[in-house]
Amino acid sequence: MSYWLCKTEPTVYSWEQLQQDGETSWDGVRNFQARNNLQAMKSGDFVLIYHSGDDKDIRGIAQVVKEAYPDPSALEGKWVSVRLKAIASLGRPLQLEEIRNTYGLNVMPLVTQTRLSVQPVTELQWQAVLKYTKTASPE
Repeated sequence: MSYWLCKTEPTVYSWEQLQQDGETSWDGVRNFQARNNLQAMKSGDFVLIYHSGDDKDIRGIAQVVKEAYPDPSALEGKWVSVRLKAIASLGRPLQLEEIRNTYGLNVMPLVTQTRLSVQPVTELQWQAVLKYTKTASPE
């Protein structure tokens, strides 16, 4: 199993909207490295949902329920989507500033590659996020 983080602008599509919808197609990604990360996702992988913009925090946990398929929003190019299902809100949001100041989390692509919208998360980072947010593992 692998772990991931997907960024979203909450004014476009928020964690709360994903919870309300239950599932969604994670589409509209137009960065080659992020696309490659989407292609690497497997059914059952867990995904941290991060609010960019004003909030700048990790809000919830989703799970990949359908692996990469052609992005229906793409008019050209080989872009892909995955289908995500909302699993659980974190015990508390984990702010970017806290991530930047926490050993082990401060090396996440969230901090080092700030424009990457879909990124891998190590198992140690995953466990740290659960610990710091007082969130039970969905596994």
